[in-house]
Amino acid sequence: MRKRFKKVLGRYKNLDQVYVLPYRSYGTYSHLYVKGRVLDNEPLHIVKDQSIWKTIKNTWKQFDSFEIPDAKMQLILRDKVNLPGTTDDEGYFLFDKTIEENLAEHATKEGWLEYEVYFKNELDPKTEIIDDPAVGEFLVPNVDAEYGVISDIDDTILQTGVTSFLKLRLLKNSLLTNAYARIPFKGAPDLYKKLHKGITGESKNPIFYLSNSPWNLYEYLKLFLDHNGFPKGPILLRDFVTPFDRTLKPEKPHKQKEITNILKTYPDMKFILIGDSGEHDASIYTDIAAQYSDRIMAIYLRSVKHKKQMERVRSLIDNFDTVPVLLAENSNEAEEHARENGFIQ
Repeated sequence: MRKRFKKVLGRYKNLDQVYVLPYRSYGTYSHLYVKGRVLDNEPLHIVKDQSIWKTIKNTWKQFDSFEIPDAKMQLILRDKVNLPGTTDDEGYFLFDKTIEENLAEHATKEGWLEYEVYFKNELDPKTEIIDDPAVGEFLVPNVDAEYGVISDIDDTILQTGVTSFLKLRLLKNSLLTNAYARIPFKGAPDLYKKLHKGITGESKNPIFYLSNSPWNLYEYLKLFLDHNGFPKGPILLRDFVTPFDRTLKPEKPHKQKEITNILKTYPDMKFILIGDSGEHDASIYTDIAAQYSDRIMAIYLRSVKHKKQMERVRSLIDNFDTVPVLLAENSNEAEEHARENGFIQ
């Protein structure tokens, strides 16, 4: 609170600590794309048995962020890649670079590469720097991958209540519930593991996770995915927008833009799209499939209990025959369809 008052009064200058948070991202054998954020905050500490008060405090901390702008950064990957960078006004850094080094040679069996990010500004002796260097990961999909999966998170694998009255259940689940207590839809982790393994069973098919949630919830969602055994994959969120934000809105919705970027990054890979029928996934996914009909193998939409939304979705998909679209009540139906179509064992 002390720091918040100082920031409002324009007296917030000295850093208490420096926290560099790299996000899981993706690239190719010759292109590195790494994003993260630098904050004057402590890392988020979520434990299984924390009280409701501790959960509320953690929620507050995620949005009460103190960004460090104009910070000099350095990325190093196995002494092969050394890149300088700078954070923007919101504390985000981005390394988006085509390089000569073949990154795939340094990846794990599943295609992951670790890198180190250093904070290079001079620090006051009293300032604590957390985890110097910060270690991040990005994915270079295996050339032998059969296909990729692009999946929504909200109400697709994580029940949020986005269609609830006044979105009250969404607020309760997102703000007042411990990440360890959040329960995935039944059978979802097993389905994603099977899609990750594909028909060969070798765990090479990349999984990309999308959400309209802000980057402030990255640690929360990453913990949820890891704790529940979902295959590791890039997590793609969006900037937090306040009612007072005057910046121009993007021409395309966040999910559509991210899916298009993934398709362009891997022009020889086909994809399965997974979402839900509650918001706009059906229209976004069918638009993508119409544009990339030779690239989208199937669309899976989890049904939600909302009569008007279901009517709207059915009107979209009933006459859509470009690619197979399955409106699934549960993960078993999607798994059965995937097996029948030769996507999984």
